[in-house]
Amino acid sequence: MGLTEKRLLIIGRNGAGKSNLLEAVEVLGSLRSHRSGNDQDLINWGEKRAVLRAVADNQDNLELELRRKGGRQARRNEKLLARQLDFLGPLRCVGFSALDLGLVRQEPAVRRHWLDRVVMQLEPVYSDLITRFNKLLRQRSQLWRNWAHSSSQERNSLLDAFDVQMALVSTRIHRRRGRALRRLEPLAAIWQERLSQGRENLVLDYLPGSCLEGEEEEESWRLSIENQLMAQRVDEERLGSCKIGPHRDEVEFLLNGLPARRFGSAGQQRTLVLALKLAELELVGELYGEPPLLLLDDVLAELDQMRQLLLLEAVGEDHQCLVSATHLDLFEGEWKRNSQVLEAEFLMGK
Repeated sequence: MGLTEKRLLIIGRNGAGKSNLLEAVEVLGSLRSHRSGNDQDLINWGEKRAVLRAVADNQDNLELELRRKGGRQARRNEKLLARQLDFLGPLRCVGFSALDLGLVRQEPAVRRHWLDRVVMQLEPVYSDLITRFNKLLRQRSQLWRNWAHSSSQERNSLLDAFDVQMALVSTRIHRRRGRALRRLEPLAAIWQERLSQGRENLVLDYLPGSCLEGEEEEESWRLSIENQLMAQRVDEERLGSCKIGPHRDEVEFLLNGLPARRFGSAGQQRTLVLALKLAELELVGELYGEPPLLLLDDVLAELDQMRQLLLLEAVGEDHQCLVSATHLDLFEGEWKRNSQVLEAEFLMGK
């Protein structure tokens, strides 16, 4: 199915497959699902594989095969790719679903994961840094567990080597997360103000899991984190976990000076997440010269009528927008007239 309008409305009752369709577009565009990090969860029960295909605006033919055994296979214009990173680019997208409300309400790991996805949109090679840090962290934990009978000299020698590597990778992750958040904040603040008719001021506060003092300079931050890792070894041995590094980062969202997680209403929290997504859309569009696809899954739920109208006025103006809903009558006038409509009944049981 091709898109003939900038806006595609996917209409159908609950369970018709609307979310699955949007999720498929998301996976093709970002190689990730907001719902699960496990490919097994994306394959129908009883099936050995799932195949996603799309043709991008630049006529690139994209195919991603998810397999229960053997991992993924990505093809671009029928060519099997050695690196999945080479699959990214033709179908960039930013998505919102009800699960994204966890961005405000749930634990810090959810916000770190969201921020990493933003950074990856801006710098795809950032995923290598995250992979490298997670590997170092796992290896460090394993070493502590296996060192019950090791000498302190042997242990400290190995930890010194780990500290050097972790401090460098941590510094580069902290810098990129902080930089992305600073670029995102003014755009998100404008969207929050627009969607609340000027009643809400949004601030994004980056709280790094390392003590970062002074100017953003790699060598000084690296040495500082290295010293912090060394200083916390006694606690690390006692508690069995490392307390310094980007795996301890937090992002706090403040609405009118108050934490949105504690004091924001359901509508305010949903508006906040939408503001973040629209800011990401704008930021990625500025970087690459064209905006990504915007995927909105049941986005009007929990929004009052005023916020619904403001959102619909804002989206689909300068970019392609895929929106799912249970009823077409949620959309009025110009929005309904200038949108392509897809009935989702045919997706049932597929």
